[in-house]
Amino acid sequence: MRSNTRRASVGFMGSKSALCLSLAMGLAAWQGNLVAQTPGRVAPDEGNVLIADQFNNRVIEVNRSHQIVWSFGDGSSTAGPHSIVAPNDVQRVGNMTLMSGTGAPAGTEPTCPDGCGDNRVILVNRQGKIVWQYGQAGIAGSNFNQLNAPVCSVFLPTHHVLITDQGNQRVIEVNVRHQILWQYGITGVSGADANQLNNPNSAELLENNHVLIADESNNRVIEVTRDHQVVWSYGNPNDPSILNGPAFASRLPNGNTLIADASNNRIIEVNPSGIVTFEYDTNTRSGSVAQPLPTRAVRLENGDTLISDQFNHQVIEINPAKEIVFSQGRVGVSGAGSTGLNAPYDAKVIGDYTGLTPPFLGPDIPTGVGE
Repeated sequence: MRSNTRRASVGFMGSKSALCLSLAMGLAAWQGNLVAQTPGRVAPDEGNVLIADQFNNRVIEVNRSHQIVWSFGDGSSTAGPHSIVAPNDVQRVGNMTLMSGTGAPAGTEPTCPDGCGDNRVILVNRQGKIVWQYGQAGIAGSNFNQLNAPVCSVFLPTHHVLITDQGNQRVIEVNVRHQILWQYGITGVSGADANQLNNPNSAELLENNHVLIADESNNRVIEVTRDHQVVWSYGNPNDPSILNGPAFASRLPNGNTLIADASNNRIIEVNPSGIVTFEYDTNTRSGSVAQPLPTRAVRLENGDTLISDQFNHQVIEINPAKEIVFSQGRVGVSGAGSTGLNAPYDAKVIGDYTGLTPPFLGPDIPTGVGE
């Protein structure tokens, strides 16, 4: 959730040809690791939890014993080759990790009171090296290879990347050469009319090749076709009691939609007719702050739900009975180190793409719109 964020100017960008070569090498490594991701084969990190630990300026991978087994980000509030500022999204792609460096709003980082810019989507290998990026560190823009507060990024089976470019009011699909292949929303124009968004906060590619978008400041979730037609929606820009600042949405195998209704401090599941079939309020649990603003909810293969309960500074997993069966961080207390979190924005279980866009081709996943 990043309305009206401004960015400082910091530069870090390699040559386009070098990046293309790096990504090609990285993708080769990813393909070599694919065998560990196929059904019946379990990767060593499968079941661990990836967390975008927003205001600790890091991405961490933790095991079920709460130990950090991998991390990226040295904590710096300056975006660079070894740092990420206020990450909002993370995804494991084979043996690499895709993450969105959104940047910190004014007042959240003491070292840059006017805000700390990042504005990159980066793909990082296990050694912590950036092998590809879209956007330029600290530079907010909408020209070639520029972003403004990217809050979500999804690696597609085509090796394209779907980016929710919130500050530019758009969702874009880009290829390895930084070309925009598809876009929903008019760059720099906010609104609720056809082909318009207002601070979009996430996008997922569905099996039918439509795109599901959490259109945060329009208080709605919409499903759009590739020719920009809205074919399903939930919420109303003028009625925040239905949805209020939805931060994330995913389409579940049963056809329902799971939504992080952030400003209503709850997670809901709605069926295609818009009837709420499940609700979990994170601000009513023991120790909660008044406005935790949960930003992610992911339904897992075992039926549990993994929630990034942002300003409760905790990631929790609840079972269908709404009991907490796993947690990372201390409820209502920000911290760092191996046990603390600071406004975690996203969390995903490695190897579990239930309701999410898998980065690997499957029988029901489209191949996209071009190279």
